[in-house]
Amino acid sequence: MDENTTKMQIAIDGPASAGKSTVAKLVAKEMNYIYCDTGAMYRVATWYALKNNVALDDNQALEEMLKDVQLEFVPAEPVQKVFVNGEEVTDAIRMPDVTNNVSLVAAQPSVRKAMTQRQREIADAGGIVMDGRDIGSVVLPNAQVKVFMEATVHERALRRYRENQAKGIETPLAVLEEEIAARDYKDSTRKEAPLICAEDAIKLDTTSLNIEQVVAEIKKIIKKNAK
Repeated sequence: MDENTTKMQIAIDGPASAGKSTVAKLVAKEMNYIYCDTGAMYRVATWYALKNNVALDDNQALEEMLKDVQLEFVPAEPVQKVFVNGEEVTDAIRMPDVTNNVSLVAAQPSVRKAMTQRQREIADAGGIVMDGRDIGSVVLPNAQVKVFMEATVHERALRRYRENQAKGIETPLAVLEEEIAARDYKDSTRKEAPLICAEDAIKLDTTSLNIEQVVAEIKKIIKKNAK
């Protein structure tokens, strides 16, 4: 990419297991941009609440809890590492207990407010690729590039199934399909910043595409929007 694109904000949204994080990391790496994993930020809040026995639907308690959370992303291969108050939680925040509760925590107004503020601060200087569910619609409404990734529930469940198997987590595919469909419903119907495709976002169906093809399509979109 040329120098004129180095300060762009790129928002990649979509439902659970659409492949947002994997793609966003690759796009950021190829463009030498910062990658902000917003999903990990909400997972951190959920993990910390579970660890400290904070009620996942207690808006005020979660607000107080987050004041004690120091979050840090550290570049690494093959995955970016996540630290909370100096403790690595990269794998812990991907466990089923966190995955199945993150929508509830993310729906709390105080959590959305705190995380949105942190995300905007990270993105303020530009040169950022950020993925989530409300990046283009709420967090970065003025992003120069907005992509909304889609895929069928079955395809997304299959991707999660393969990821889990690689980690030694045995969850039946049918159960994953039910969990993902349930999370779609929670995310799209929540009161605070629901999962929604921004009006000016470009929809990209990834059901029949591999990772490399998705990255290539997004790079085409970025090139068209580069000023």
